[in-house]
Amino acid sequence: MQCTSKMSNQTKQKSRTTPTWQVWAICMVLAGNLSEEQVLKQACPSCDATPLCNCSSMGLDFIPPGLTGKITTLNLAYNKIKHIRSQDLQQAVNLRTLLLQSNKISSIDEDSFHSLGKLELLDLSNNSLARLSPVWFGHLFSLRHIHLQGNSYRDLGESPPFSSLRNLSSLYLGNPWFSTIRQGNFEGIELLDKLWIDGSSLVQYEPESLKSIKKINHMIINLRNTDVFSAIVRDLLHSVTWLEVREIKLEIEKKSLVQNSTLPFRIRKLTFKDAWFTDQYISRILVLLKEITSLQELETIDCVLEGKGAWNTKEIASSGQSFVETVSIINITIPNFHLFFDLEGLESQLKNLKRLTIVSSRVFMVPCNIAKHFSSLVYVDFHDNLLVNNRLDETICKDAWPSLQTLNLSQNSLKSLKQTTNSVSRLPTLINLDISQNKFGEIPHVCEWPKNLKYLNLSSTQIPKLTTCIPPTLEVLDVSANNLKEFGLQLPFLKELYLAKNQLKTLPGAAPVPNLVALSIRRNKLNSFSREEFESFKKMELLDASGNNFICSCEFLSFVHHEARIAQVLVGWPDQYVCDSPLAVRGMQVGAVHLSLMECHRSLVVSLICVLVFLVILILVAVGYKYHAVWYLRMTWAWLQAKRKPKRAPPKDICYDAFVSYSENDSDWVENIMVRELEQACPPFRLCLHKRDFVPGKWIVDNIIDSIEKSHKTLFVLSEHFVQSEWCKYELDFSHFRLFDENNDAAILVLLEPIQSEAIPKRFCKLRKIMNTKTYLEWPPGEEQQKIFWENLKGALKS
Repeated sequence: MQCTSKMSNQTKQKSRTTPTWQVWAICMVLAGNLSEEQVLKQACPSCDATPLCNCSSMGLDFIPPGLTGKITTLNLAYNKIKHIRSQDLQQAVNLRTLLLQSNKISSIDEDSFHSLGKLELLDLSNNSLARLSPVWFGHLFSLRHIHLQGNSYRDLGESPPFSSLRNLSSLYLGNPWFSTIRQGNFEGIELLDKLWIDGSSLVQYEPESLKSIKKINHMIINLRNTDVFSAIVRDLLHSVTWLEVREIKLEIEKKSLVQNSTLPFRIRKLTFKDAWFTDQYISRILVLLKEITSLQELETIDCVLEGKGAWNTKEIASSGQSFVETVSIINITIPNFHLFFDLEGLESQLKNLKRLTIVSSRVFMVPCNIAKHFSSLVYVDFHDNLLVNNRLDETICKDAWPSLQTLNLSQNSLKSLKQTTNSVSRLPTLINLDISQNKFGEIPHVCEWPKNLKYLNLSSTQIPKLTTCIPPTLEVLDVSANNLKEFGLQLPFLKELYLAKNQLKTLPGAAPVPNLVALSIRRNKLNSFSREEFESFKKMELLDASGNNFICSCEFLSFVHHEARIAQVLVGWPDQYVCDSPLAVRGMQVGAVHLSLMECHRSLVVSLICVLVFLVILILVAVGYKYHAVWYLRMTWAWLQAKRKPKRAPPKDICYDAFVSYSENDSDWVENIMVRELEQACPPFRLCLHKRDFVPGKWIVDNIIDSIEKSHKTLFVLSEHFVQSEWCKYELDFSHFRLFDENNDAAILVLLEPIQSEAIPKRFCKLRKIMNTKTYLEWPPGEEQQKIFWENLKGALKS
């Protein structure tokens, strides 16, 4: 081990001052630290890389060693830890969050948390702690949230356990065995945002135990003891804003809830959840709650009412007016619902009520005489009940709900939109109406509506189309989930339009809705929209077109890539906008797709290719014309044909002594001098001239081939005209091709005038070669020399 060698060297140097056993001790400490880090990595691999150390649900029965100051969040939940030792968290000095819930912790060393001065959240819930020690929390000066519920302690101890937690914001306490709250238990806590106490077994509450807390925004307490409930309410009148009581089975309470309490009170909202009431207690609690003059909102959730509405209306009415302005009843169960009274006699208690919510409670009507007394009511929510059109007529009778501005009748059993509109038209002040999730099926062309209606929700009502039944006064219209295929209503004041989950293929026109600010057309059959459509909505601030199958065409992509307002206006951009086609980009975000030039401008590219091909052909034709490509092609074809024939015709087929190849400009010398001299000689020579001997109507190349094959020799009359003109009309020049390909001596060259071989065009390469390698006859100017010329020519023809 390196440590051993290094330390042994140091030991030799300092043997007189440092004992060997100290060196070994240092080595053991270093080795121990190294092994602890290895154990930590094995137990919690995530602890090695980030400040977040997640060791939850790993079956650990101990806190892994090696935790360091770099860790800010340690999650050890859902393990089997039983004990927290002093040294377990000693080095985790920067820890902000410590999650130890759902273990088996039964004991904690008193100084286990002393080094966690920066800790803000501590969760020890659902363990086996039988007691709480104030020493545990003594150094947690930054702690804001602590969860201690679900353990086995029965009380909070004799000393205040939270006195040093000056920054505490939320506190969760209690368990099924928690039975006692004493004075001083909450000493040191002044402000709490949330206090949750599981006190289902709470039977002993010392008065003023919770009074030390000056302010609680929201308190939740599970209670089953009515006496404890009353005592707690009295203590909280001046501190809690919202009190939520759960699982209580209320019994008759004769004492006042505000006994000996002075005004003003703080409590604004009281909620009963999973509670159980009787008719008698309802009567009594309504009277008692009137004493809490600050109470403005009363809420019941998932409660049971054992009774039939036989309330003591006289006592309730004689106790004065209620200060409650908002009542919410959510999912109340009344076993004797069919026997329930109509609450006659409570009319006087309804005048000050402003907001009423009765949800999921099987309400099928409100008696007309009761509805008329809701004189101050501005908000009613009856969604998810059993209202039908006939009963709605009774519920919204003439002069009922005179101040109502918002009405929610969604998810009921309304079948006729026309009857529904006739009923709500009796509400002169109605502004907001939600009749969604009713099965109307049909929509008439003419409907009666409240004159000031501005918000209408007709979503999920199975209407097949939109007609002029829709009131033109609307500012907000929701017709989502109706399988609509078009939208063309004239709604000049409309600001928000919701068309989600329909079958629209294009954006609605902007002209009928000139003031539209927000439009939702998500999950339709929209496949694109143009710049013109987008810009036609002059006041548009939000457009939700997500969840559609977009065709990522070049025009659409060009628009979304270059429109500066897209990111600000489109809701869910870019994540919720995905291409459905072309196939190559299916599933990709619209904003990330860039098509190639060929894909975007196919017709233009094809046109350009055609133009380029035409230009190439034109250039090839021009080049071919300039460099006689046609001649080469025709000569090649003729040569291929000639190749298939015998190189020499049989002697019996020889008709001429010579085939004469000459330029038209030299025809005077050929026809008047050479022909006369040779054909009148003795014996005469038979010459083949194209003007005289070619077969009329026969292709000129065939005439040339036949004439050469039927001639003993080929006589070339060379001159400047021969090589500089039309090359003897191309067709005659084939004789060169045929003759020179056979490599014989049948060619006779006659030079009428001097020609430099370099002046002969390159396509007469074999002619130039012959002129450089073979002797040719030159036409002389003098008569004596001309006689020799003729003799030499005749001799060449005879050879």
